[in-house]
Amino acid sequence: MPTRILGVRSVDVSIVAVTAVLYSIAWPTLPLTHHVSVPLLPLVGALAAFPFALIRVNPALGWAVSALSALVVPVVFDRVPGYDYPWQVVHILVLLALLFTVALRSPPSILLLSWLASMLVFFAFMPGSDGVGWSVGLTAVVVFGLLIRWLVLSRRQLAQQEEVSELERTRRTVLEEKAKIARDLHDVVAHHMSMVVVQAQSAPYRLDDVSLAAAEEFESIGATAREALNEIRGMLGVLRSDGQQWQDAPAPNALDLERTLRASSKAGMDVRWNITGPVASVSETTGLALYRILQESLSNAARHAPEAAVTVDITVGPSTVVMTVVNAPSPKIGVTHAAGSDTGGHGIAGMRDRARAAHGWLHAAVLPDGGFEVAVHVPNGMPTSTESTVADDLA
Repeated sequence: MPTRILGVRSVDVSIVAVTAVLYSIAWPTLPLTHHVSVPLLPLVGALAAFPFALIRVNPALGWAVSALSALVVPVVFDRVPGYDYPWQVVHILVLLALLFTVALRSPPSILLLSWLASMLVFFAFMPGSDGVGWSVGLTAVVVFGLLIRWLVLSRRQLAQQEEVSELERTRRTVLEEKAKIARDLHDVVAHHMSMVVVQAQSAPYRLDDVSLAAAEEFESIGATAREALNEIRGMLGVLRSDGQQWQDAPAPNALDLERTLRASSKAGMDVRWNITGPVASVSETTGLALYRILQESLSNAARHAPEAAVTVDITVGPSTVVMTVVNAPSPKIGVTHAAGSDTGGHGIAGMRDRARAAHGWLHAAVLPDGGFEVAVHVPNGMPTSTESTVADDLA
């Protein structure tokens, strides 16, 4: 990488230095090659040397200035007797350097124009048969520049291919790790969840004197376990693949909120809910976030405040969806944690992350009476930039 000198790249400093050296040579030696009046010496010397300053910024423009001055100088100024070339040596060197750089960097159309025009200029002004030799030399300069250009491009493409190969190897490694995790989850979790489903469904037939209420409880346990097992299978499918199956698999949405509340009530929780507004209009991203947050909130209430009443209020507005989950203090003696409180897990943090992923915000706090409240505000659809900023600030 180019170093910097006082904030300027060293290559730029070198170009300016070389241009200054060329100009310091072109100006004093111009009277030795052409009949130029003294006041015009600085200008004609600048036409010979200064185009080199554009070799990095715009070599095509530098070549055009140098070639145009190569047309003007032999016509306007006579050569000194004994000097055979139409231009100064500095002018020729600068023109060759710019043509070489055009071959390295410019589009093919500009390169072709520069090459043909340069050959015509040398054919027109070089004495005798020297124009043919210089044309061959110009062609060699262009070919050499193209070879270097193709070499650099091929190496760059090779580096890109190596980078793609490295990314592919990394992706393959990740997929292998995900497949290993999927196998472990399948062996540890899915198997036991399947056993729960089987035991719950077969309990009324295996056990004697199972009451109707107990049979309904077993059926509720089996339904909840089956739902959890289906979600685990979906996650295992994602882990076993490159993630594309997640887009095809049906994800929970806002329409599943009431089903979750009914399942919790059937499981024995004292849950009361009120849903206002068109739930079907809630976007998929917002619906999934609300579903997961409601799941976590109900699980926290059941774990930390057993037998406490839980009130869920969901309001679907035209641009915002507001959901609050409030549980009363636990009536059970010995329960010291409020629902959703921080007991070493990651439930609240996970809910905040889900709300933030949906461009919303979440508030969770212990109430003065010992209960717990979770309030989430998420946009009903893609938020505006202002809404996103406000949500991030409030979160």
